[in-house]
Amino acid sequence: MKKKSTTALAALSMATVLALTACGSNGNNANNGSAASSSPAPSASAAPSEAPAKDVTLRVFSTFGGTDAAREAFQKLLDDYSAQYPNVKIENDVMSANDDGFRTKVNSDMNSGNEPDLLFYFVGADAKGFVDAGKVVPLNSLLDEDAEWKNGFIPSALESVKQPDGNIYAAPLTGFYEGLFVNKAIFEKYSLELPTDWDKLTKAIKTLAENKVIPLAAPFDQSHYLVEHSILGAAGSEGQKAGLLNGINPEWELGIGKLKELGDLGAFAKDASTIDLTMAANYYSQGLAAMNLEGSWAIGGMSDEVKATTTVLPFPAAPGGKGTGKDVVGGFGSGFYLSKSTFDNADKKDAAVSLLKYLTNKDSIKAIATANGGTPAADVQIEGLPQVALDGFKMVADSTSVNSPIDSYLAPETFTTIRQNVQAVVKGDKTAKQALEAAEKIEKANKK
Repeated sequence: MKKKSTTALAALSMATVLALTACGSNGNNANNGSAASSSPAPSASAAPSEAPAKDVTLRVFSTFGGTDAAREAFQKLLDDYSAQYPNVKIENDVMSANDDGFRTKVNSDMNSGNEPDLLFYFVGADAKGFVDAGKVVPLNSLLDEDAEWKNGFIPSALESVKQPDGNIYAAPLTGFYEGLFVNKAIFEKYSLELPTDWDKLTKAIKTLAENKVIPLAAPFDQSHYLVEHSILGAAGSEGQKAGLLNGINPEWELGIGKLKELGDLGAFAKDASTIDLTMAANYYSQGLAAMNLEGSWAIGGMSDEVKATTTVLPFPAAPGGKGTGKDVVGGFGSGFYLSKSTFDNADKKDAAVSLLKYLTNKDSIKAIATANGGTPAADVQIEGLPQVALDGFKMVADSTSVNSPIDSYLAPETFTTIRQNVQAVVKGDKTAKQALEAAEKIEKANKK
């Protein structure tokens, strides 16, 4: 799903990577059941050159669980490694990224001395606590000592996962973009133009709601993408990074306030207060909803029929704000961490480092990117991508900015407070300013 501030140069690098990824792709394979037609397993030559000698058990925690499009590809990587090195037992500890409980689990494990040996998790603010506490090791030296492994990553991917101290703690796998996924067939049925600006978006919402079609599949509680894109569409790239420590940016208030306007037009499902991201994705995949705000990983979970008629667009700019209508969220925002306690354990160190390098070598990155349609952190070509994935690459390439999600600039509790107030704003029980004031209070308390 995310993170890290992106300069214009980094945005250009991301766009270049996306364009290169599309090379060698077959845009006609839009009816595949996953992001691409197959998930190639890493070749035998991609495995570590030296097998760990001792019997050892390693726990790997990741979000490749639930309905994640790369779940089976990731499990195959672990199985292939274990088959080659039967003395290494791997406990695949997984949760879904759509389950907010995974953050709680990670924080609990990292704070209680129960760290996984390898952890797949976000970079940026989400990782700050356990990075600052020394729970994970910087990978800089390991990368510098293994030129083949380091050179397998594209430079912009490694740059994007750096923490504020300049160190790399997480080895990236795939990048992402987020956007407004639109079912073109539904729009054509009701003679609607694609929602490329605010007027077209609001007209579409009103028409769809009148015809008993869910305009936008979005939950109120897990409103991550509503919050991110409403603020980015109103505040623009620079304003989005303003945070809440220096007061409430008026464009943030504008963006959150626009959610009430959309709600008044009938944008959301009647059960938006009780559904989660998975259920929202199901509404879209089943053709019950015309639009969905999600990340590139959602493509793999769409039905073949809906995937074939889907495109993805930037969320429209809010009138009166500073957004361009071509600002997007994306980047390389997660990766594999190596626990400090594991690194210091002579019985586990070699096996853990070996597995880390295996899971993040070029072939493994290609296998995961093929499965989830993400931007590979290595210079590899992904074949058989559906048209919607190519549309996503073009969206980023044409963007005026590529930005990290807002929750990479805020304390987790602050972002949660904003999300928890979305329903109240939409229903008119709170103003956008009141919701942001509550979040501002939490943010300032966290920074003391």
